[in-house]
Amino acid sequence: MNVVDSSGWVEYLTDGANARFFVSSIRDAENLVIPTICLYEVFKRVLVELGEEKALDAIGMMSFGQVVELTRELAIEAARISTETKLAMADSIILATSRANNATLWTQDAHFKDIKGVKYIEKKS
Repeated sequence: MNVVDSSGWVEYLTDGANARFFVSSIRDAENLVIPTICLYEVFKRVLVELGEEKALDAIGMMSFGQVVELTRELAIEAARISTETKLAMADSIILATSRANNATLWTQDAHFKDIKGVKYIEKKS
């Protein structure tokens, strides 16, 4: 199972320098887990940068994966993760969702750099 964080989705959708790093995870929809917070973050960013039509297209693409709602249990685990790692709320929810689904988290967000279960690539300018 795989989780691609919001930065990875945006990189892929905008054909950024690291887009190829995320291709295999995103295209393997059968094993792709989508935290609902990623839907929010990706929609907002694409809406601002590329407009509503592209933002809706992005959500449609993301919806081929298994969308995982934020439950009470995930929220509590995310709070624990945030306390231990000092990750922000959204990042801790993404990591908690990844761990709850025994998934690898794919990212270019430096906050995740040295965390177990994370595949990280440095963001290129």
